[in-house]
Amino acid sequence: MLLFFAPCLKAQERVSFNKDTTFVSDDFAVFPDSLFVDSFEAMGEKDSVEMTRKEAVSKRNPNRAIIYSAIFPGLGQIYNQKYWKLPLVYGSFIGCMYAITWNGTQYSGYKKAYIDFNDSNDETNSWADYRPYTLPENLVDWSQEQRNWFSSALKSKKDYYRRYRDMSYIISVGVYAIWIIDAFVDAQLFDFDISPDLGMRIDPVIYERTNVSSRSIGLQCSLTF
Repeated sequence: MLLFFAPCLKAQERVSFNKDTTFVSDDFAVFPDSLFVDSFEAMGEKDSVEMTRKEAVSKRNPNRAIIYSAIFPGLGQIYNQKYWKLPLVYGSFIGCMYAITWNGTQYSGYKKAYIDFNDSNDETNSWADYRPYTLPENLVDWSQEQRNWFSSALKSKKDYYRRYRDMSYIISVGVYAIWIIDAFVDAQLFDFDISPDLGMRIDPVIYERTNVSSRSIGLQCSLTF
């Protein structure tokens, strides 16, 4: 059978192609542009939709961040996805509340003791809790000098804790404002691209002659980021 079909057999011809030769079928030749325009436009629309979605996700409204932070501390940081700042936010407010409570309690105690010590009612003796052990237990055994000193000490303590209580309120308002500003800044810089590729280049430079200086040669530094 090999001998019978031998005249009909033909070896496969080897076709060589140049490296840069490009073959285009007849369909591509007839419609050179229309075959890819629709697909490219569809890809472009898809990319634009994806970019729009990404931009919508990456954007943060600074005004909304301010409103959230003003309504309740920490909401602005949650809105900006800065969750690691929440312990700092609530820790600072807990510290401020503790300072207000402590100084307010001490101020109220010394104020009441000062009033009770200087009135004429013997039954109001809350000042006894603040009496130094060096003074007698019975008020009748006190000298006038001791009375004046103790009254002045109670008044000084009362004013001291009142001042720090008021300062604690002011600091709390300042902390509240700082976290609102922090949320606003984070919203402004939420999509800011911080590239780690920071380079410095040093080039020679020639400074031309001016009315106050002669021509000179120096170096200039330029930062690329």
